[in-house]
Amino acid sequence: MLCTLADLKTCKAEKLPLQRLLGIDLGDKTVGLSLSDTTWSIASPYQTLIRSSDKQAITGLQTVIKEFSIAAIVMGYPLNMNGSAGPQSQKVTQFSEKLLISCDIPLLWWDERLSTAAVTRTLITADVSRKKQKKAVDKLAASFILQGVLDSLKPY
Repeated sequence: MLCTLADLKTCKAEKLPLQRLLGIDLGDKTVGLSLSDTTWSIASPYQTLIRSSDKQAITGLQTVIKEFSIAAIVMGYPLNMNGSAGPQSQKVTQFSEKLLISCDIPLLWWDERLSTAAVTRTLITADVSRKKQKKAVDKLAASFILQGVLDSLKPY
């Protein structure tokens, strides 16, 4: 089911010990993944899946969901700078519908505007080679997206 940040707050209060959130940065060719810690405080890059088909990507996601006892999924939702949904948003919507059929856990869309750009700037500043950037950017973007949600869940 698609959920809201309020739903995730409820889920956090009710979650079983040792459950995590899974962050996803969906691309046309790859799927970047990140995991929260079990206290839902810190997001860490996990891996990048090759996306040769939706079915193959969902199978890989199902494996991660089972392996790490995932409580909910946070998927980057690419909005245009004016806040409107564009073609990439539609791709996320279609993929999410397929994923939700196969997984019975909540899924939250999170505005991912400029996440890849922010991660790329950080890697350039850190003088990471373009080859290494390409390997890391998707899972780092997923971590950036997930950390945004984790920060929003903190009671300040």
